[in-house]
Amino acid sequence: MMNTKKPMSLTGRIIFGMIAGILTGFAIRILFGDEGFVNTYVVNGLFEVGGKIFIASLQMLVVPLVFVSLVCGTSSLKDLSTLGRMGGKTLAFYIITTCVAITLALTMGTLFQPGAGADLTAASSFQSAEAPSLGQVIIDMFPKNPINAMAEGKTLQIIVFAILFGIAISASGKPGERIAAIFQDLNEVIMKLVALLMNIAPYGVFFLMAKLFTGLGLGAIMNLAEYFLVLAGTLILHGLVTYSLMLKTFTGLSPKMFLKKMEDAVMFAFSTASSNATIPVTMETAKYRMGVDNKIASFTVPLGATVNMDGTAIMQGVAVAFIAQAFNIDLSMADYLAVILTATLASIGTAGVPGVGLIMLAMVLNQVGLPLEGIALIMGVDRLLDMIRTAVNITGDSAVSVIVAKSEGALDEECFNNPQAGEKEETVELAKA
Repeated sequence: MMNTKKPMSLTGRIIFGMIAGILTGFAIRILFGDEGFVNTYVVNGLFEVGGKIFIASLQMLVVPLVFVSLVCGTSSLKDLSTLGRMGGKTLAFYIITTCVAITLALTMGTLFQPGAGADLTAASSFQSAEAPSLGQVIIDMFPKNPINAMAEGKTLQIIVFAILFGIAISASGKPGERIAAIFQDLNEVIMKLVALLMNIAPYGVFFLMAKLFTGLGLGAIMNLAEYFLVLAGTLILHGLVTYSLMLKTFTGLSPKMFLKKMEDAVMFAFSTASSNATIPVTMETAKYRMGVDNKIASFTVPLGATVNMDGTAIMQGVAVAFIAQAFNIDLSMADYLAVILTATLASIGTAGVPGVGLIMLAMVLNQVGLPLEGIALIMGVDRLLDMIRTAVNITGDSAVSVIVAKSEGALDEECFNNPQAGEKEETVELAKA
């Protein structure tokens, strides 16, 4: 009798790897505790090495993928006004969603009062690196040495150079056409490399989850349960409702289909807690699962991973409310408006800065006169919440990509509405001799 059992989908395998990792981490924590051999060779050996190799493999693809895809997309534009229009729409949507996110967070924080009655004092102080000015960020967008920018993974500089290089190719006639053809072939090869990596993702996710949940301090979550639940609930609400409403309003497309197709990218984002590391998967999802044309996705996804920080903005809003309530400090309506403005500008102004979430929160707290020591109160649960924030961020990047593509007539709606679209891109068949 022929075996007709359908193999488990990639999403199913990633979820299985994630759950198995979480259960393994808890089991090791309960059964072995501080046992030296297990901690040395399993937790800090196998799990850490496997997880770091997986993250490094994702990061390895970011620079070539962003550069090659964006050169392909820009060089295919026949009218440069399209680039300006597309860029304006993308930035406008990213700024609007960030404003909505921080407003929603402040509303939820004020409504549920997660810090009310908490007799908390800062156990330690928090020192924040100084954020660069917005003017300096704009200056730093233009690379003095593009090769150095690629080596250091400076996404905004890579975007600017790739756009200029693509424009030059488009303007170079026959030589430009030959170079463009090479980049198109390179793009296909890199996307196959992404597909290859996605097939080993369940193992990488398992290692990351097992390592995290072996050492995750659940006591901190219990002590800050209200803060954790309000922030996690607001993040999920924004990710499911805000983006669904935007998508339905501006495109008329099915939010249910959109969220279904985001499953793989969301799992990657949750396990890596890095929008930049998830760029290859987000871009593959936008192009092959959603039907977004490469000239749109190659611009909106890397830019969103750098400047679109809705999840971080929500964290700031809930954290501001929590810290103000915990320290019994009343904030006026003017203070709340200042938080909205500062957090929105900071989402662009601190792009690419290490520890960006905490730097942005420090800026916001300074703006309304709240003690920076409050950050030390919430750092214990921030790692797990960062995973949810990242999943929300890349969902926003993809939603804006679909909206902009639809408005530019660059969305394959048949692909978007096909539940199986893009699944063949997740498999790699090696040529047989």
